Amino acid sequence: MASEDPSNFQDFLPLMAHKLGGEGLMSELCNGFNLLMDSSKGVITFESLKRNSALLGLEGLSDDDLWSMLREGDFDGDGALNQMEFCVLMFRLSPELMEESEFWLEDALQHELKNYH
Repeated sequence: MASEDPSNFQDFLPLMAHKLGGEGLMSELCNGFNLLMDSSKGVITFESLKRNSALLGLEGLSDDDLWSMLREGDFDGDGALNQMEFCVLMFRLSPELMEESEFWLEDALQHELKNYH
């Protein structure tokens, strides 16, 4: 059951980051957000998370686990996750990515600077 071993999901993010680079990782996180969100509200709600979590391999999570994810990532207290909150939560759930986030931010900024000049 996925809720018994949360590291299963965390292990994929660093691999994705190394493979895709900073910009690619952010793009994939946005795609993940779009898969989980309630399209009529533009945010991830408990109901949309529960309904769509199997798309990301999270079908084994209990309702308590899903509510915990929402509470942990919900910075503005509205009971849902907007895109920024979701991306921050994904980084927070992956300790290795937190350690490497400065590198990925620098990589994305350098890419933007190259495109700017």
